[in-house]
Formats: sequence, C-alpha cells, structure tokens
Amino acid sequence: MVDHLTAADLETFESQIAELFNSGQIRAPIHLADGNEDELIAIFANIREQDWVFCSWRSHYHCLLKGVSPEILREEILSGRSISLCFPDQRIYSSAIVGGSIPIAVGVAMGIARHDMPEHVWCFIGDMTAEMGMATSAIKFASQMKLPITFIVEDNGLSVMTPTQLVWGKEEAHVQPPSMENVFRYQYRSKYPHAGAGVRVEF
Repeated sequence: MVDHLTAADLETFESQIAELFNSGQIRAPIHLADGNEDELIAIFANIREQDWVFCSWRSHYHCLLKGVSPEILREEILSGRSISLCFPDQRIYSSAIVGGSIPIAVGVAMGIARHDMPEHVWCFIGDMTAEMGMATSAIKFASQMKLPITFIVEDNGLSVMTPTQLVWGKEEAHVQPPSMENVFRYQYRSKYPHAGAGVRVEF
C-alpha cells in the first residue's frame, strides 16, 4: 500500500478524471469511485507489495493505492483503458467482464498455495457480482481449500442503475454470510453514475 495517499488525494484524482471525461478528452468508458476512500485506504493498509490485487472495471483507487503513479494511471485512462487497467509491476489487474477476474484470482491463489509462497490475493468484486454463481462457487472453493485469498465485496447497492435488492426481490442481497473468513464486505454510496461522470455520457 502507498501509505502517504489520503482520501482527499483519491478524490482529487477522480475529480480530474471526471473533468477530462466530461470535456471529451477521454473517449472510452470510465467507471468512477466516490464515497469509499476511507474503506479502501484501511483495506490497503494490509495489502503488501508482494500481494496480488484483482479488480473489476472500477479500479482507479485500487491502482493508486497499490503503487501505480497518478501520471501513468492518467495516461492509461486517457488511452482508453480505464475499465481494463493492468500493471504487472504492481501486481494489479482489472477486467471489464463481470466476474472476469475471479477465476484468475483463484488460480493465482492456488499457485501460491502449491508453491508455499509468502503472498496473498485480494479479489475485489461488486455486490451484484457477488450474487453470481461464479463468485459463490469460487468463494466456497477457496474457503474449502484454504487458499490465500480474500474476497472484498464492494457493496454500492446497485446492479448498474437498479438497486441490487430490487433485482432479487428482497430487502438484502447477501448470498455470502458476512462471517465467512475469506469474505469482507463494505457498503458505500457514490455521487457518480454507474458509468461516465454525469454530464457527457450516462448509462
């Protein structure tokens, strides 16, 4: 983790990206974060340099906290790779495919376990992704095999623009019990729409 970054630093970076997108300088999709700065800073305090981080399409904060420089990250976003940011040197990978990073993360954790390596995998997924069979199977398998992986459910209460609980017709959409040792869930609300920055494109 980059221990000198503050919530204000993260917010400033994302605000700059929002401005670039709304002005048309970013011509590919972006997914912005907001309202989860403190939670991520606390989580990344436990993530070491040798650990692996796998994310979804909303990974700007994660990249910064894993050590990617703001300048390099901004260039990648301007180049149209906001939703699929990958930085091998910092061991952080993201996927624009829903749940796409989950099997890769589990595979890396299996390799670490087989070779008895001092590394850990952190897999960040959304609350709707956590409802998918791919996620529930992976979490159960990883727990049963005692793999060195932690799943972080980033719960913003939405499946794209629809409340997750409405999709499933219930008050709470928690498939995985909060007490599972390899799952950690936090809740937040963002000022940004699912995609874009609320001015030029919103869907």
